[in-house]
Amino acid sequence: MDELLAQAMRGVDPDDPAASLHIFSNLMGLVPWGSLIAWQVFFVLVGALLGWWRGRLMAGIVGALVLGPFGWIIPFMAKRAAQPPPLPGSKKR
Repeated sequence: MDELLAQAMRGVDPDDPAASLHIFSNLMGLVPWGSLIAWQVFFVLVGALLGWWRGRLMAGIVGALVLGPFGWIIPFMAKRAAQPPPLPGSKKR
């Protein structure tokens, strides 16, 4: 933990008003962005493939984009039945 804190505080003057922004940028520099983006693209591609196979392409893409591999179950969930709007003058609303 001390090593992570030292890396986050590297080159930061605690009295500087922009110190929190500098700490944030130091922490974001530690994140392996290339791997994260590659995995997310893989999750979306598999979600698109599963959605295409089930006839729900957009559900597969959006589910994988939002939930990652957990979103792969979205194309397999039952669709909600579309109900027509109530007729004018009916008491059902």
